[in-house]
Amino acid sequence: MSSPSKNVKSEKSDARRFFVDLSRAFGGAILFSFPLLMTMEMWRLAFYMDGLRLALFTLLTIPLLIGLSYYDGFEQTNTVKDDVRGAFIAYAVGFAASTLVLILFGVITPGMSANEIIGKISIQAVAAGLGAMLTQSLLVIDDETEKNAEKRKRSASYGGQLFLMVVGAMFLSLSVAPTEEMVLISYQMTYWHTAALAGVTLLMKYGFVYAAKFQGHHKVHSPDESFLSLFLRFTVVGYAIVLLISFYILWTFGSIDGLSFAEKLKATIVLGFPAAIGAAASRLIL
Repeated sequence: MSSPSKNVKSEKSDARRFFVDLSRAFGGAILFSFPLLMTMEMWRLAFYMDGLRLALFTLLTIPLLIGLSYYDGFEQTNTVKDDVRGAFIAYAVGFAASTLVLILFGVITPGMSANEIIGKISIQAVAAGLGAMLTQSLLVIDDETEKNAEKRKRSASYGGQLFLMVVGAMFLSLSVAPTEEMVLISYQMTYWHTAALAGVTLLMKYGFVYAAKFQGHHKVHSPDESFLSLFLRFTVVGYAIVLLISFYILWTFGSIDGLSFAEKLKATIVLGFPAAIGAAASRLIL
C-alpha cells in the first residue's frame, strides 16, 4: 500500500503536468489562430454572421476536437471520457486565448454589446481550439505523448485517416476562408482555370499520398496497392471531402450567399486548393 506522502507527491506531479500541458495548449491556440486574430474579415463576421450558422459551426467543432484528442491531443488520453474532457478543455483554452488577444488588439472594447463580443470571440475560438488541441503536433512537447499519438495514427483505420484529412483541411483552410480574396479569385478565373485548378489539386494530393506511402506513414494500405486503388480511396474520396468542407466553411461565413451555383462551385474549388494541401499533408505532419 502506498504511503499518503507518495500519493500527495503523485497528485502534485499530475497537477503540475496538467498545468504545463494547459500552458502549452494556450500557446498552441495563439500560434494557430494568430493570422485569424489579425484578420479584419473575422472581426466583421460578428456583425452579420447568422447566429444559427455560428452555433452549428461551434457545435460541430466539439466532435472534431474529441476525435482529434484521441489521435493527437495536447495530453495523453486513455478513455473516451478523457477525450471528451480534453475537447472541452481545448475549446475553453481557445476561447480564453481569443478573448485575451482580441482585448489586447482593441478589437473588443467596453462599449460593445454582449452579442457582438461573444460573436467575435466564438468565431475565433473554433480555430484557437484546434490550435490548442494540435499543440503536440505543432510543438512536439512530450516524447511519451508523441509516441502514443504516432502509434494511434499509424494504426488508424481508413475512416480514421479520412478524419485526419478533415482536420488537415480545416487546419489550413480556416486561415484564408474568411478573406474576400477567395471569392475575388474565383471571379477572375474562367471555367478552364477552374478545371485546371481542380486537376492540379488532385495531382498534388496524390503526390502527398504517395509520399506518405513511400515513407511508411499510416499503413492502412498494403505496400503493393495499385495506383488506381490509392487514387480512388485517398485522392478522389479525400478531395470530395475537402470540397464539402470548403463549401460548408464558405456557407458558414456567408461568403457565397447570393452567388449562382457556378460561382459557388468556383469559390469552393478555390478554397479547396489550400484545404486539399492541408488534408493531404495531414498524413505527413499530423
